Amino acid sequence: MMKRTGSILGLALMFAASSALSHGEKRPEIKIKTQQLSDGLYVLFGQGGNIGLSVGDDGVYIIDDQYAPLTEKINRAIDDITDQPVKFVINTHWHGDHTGGNENFGKAGATIVAHDNVRKRMASDQVMAFFDREVPASPDVALPLVTFDSELSLHLNDDNMRVYHVARAHTDGDAIIYFEKDNVLHMGDTYFNIGYPFIDTDSGGSINGFIAALERGLALADGDTQIIPGHGPMATHADMKAYVAMLKDIRDKVANLKEKGKSLEQVIQAKPSAEYDEKNGQAFIKPDQIITFIYKSL
Repeated sequence: MMKRTGSILGLALMFAASSALSHGEKRPEIKIKTQQLSDGLYVLFGQGGNIGLSVGDDGVYIIDDQYAPLTEKINRAIDDITDQPVKFVINTHWHGDHTGGNENFGKAGATIVAHDNVRKRMASDQVMAFFDREVPASPDVALPLVTFDSELSLHLNDDNMRVYHVARAHTDGDAIIYFEKDNVLHMGDTYFNIGYPFIDTDSGGSINGFIAALERGLALADGDTQIIPGHGPMATHADMKAYVAMLKDIRDKVANLKEKGKSLEQVIQAKPSAEYDEKNGQAFIKPDQIITFIYKSL
């Protein structure tokens, strides 16, 4: 069986970065777990963003690729399914836990696809104040070669994959991906199935855009849709609908307090998310942080 190889550069640096960008998913030993969703469609769980995988007569393509040091493990997981090479990589946004493997897959010949703003951000130095980190520009081979503005379609492996840009959500370059025939929806980081979301306001994210992205996903999905979140286990339409309702409730409470002239500190002290904190505030993003994201982006 043909194996994929790729140079693993900056291993120590990337694993250090993983503690900052893995959205609360640190593990003592990183393993790639594969779950089959349909005939030819899979999800790979590891460290970083969940990976969608399509396998068929037209080849192999993946949605996101986690961190560079995990490329060999990801390739071994794919090799257990097929010996075909990865032809396309679709990035849901620019963060390193979703694009860290771009360089390796690009060098191996894959074509990288993403929204226009993903390329713009990856091609220049970025600052993520939330992590107190400066992110240097990516090498050319890691950059998306094919970019789009609002929508894109790929007709591969006997399915129509529709890629939709959702504006100012988790970032300013988010994409959600819907497989029409298989009825599978990949939400990227516009859906965190591990608790409160990270809204990267430094990268153009906002609470209203985040909610709008979730509502776009709900409109594409139905009760039978298998939903791949950016982080966490597989979800259903009902799961995501409840998540949207929670975020709307917290947003409205924060907005009401802000309209009354309350400062950020006063809004945090009012605990507008209190009824949801036990379930959603124990993972990566804490209650004070989600309130801060919402307050600053309103």
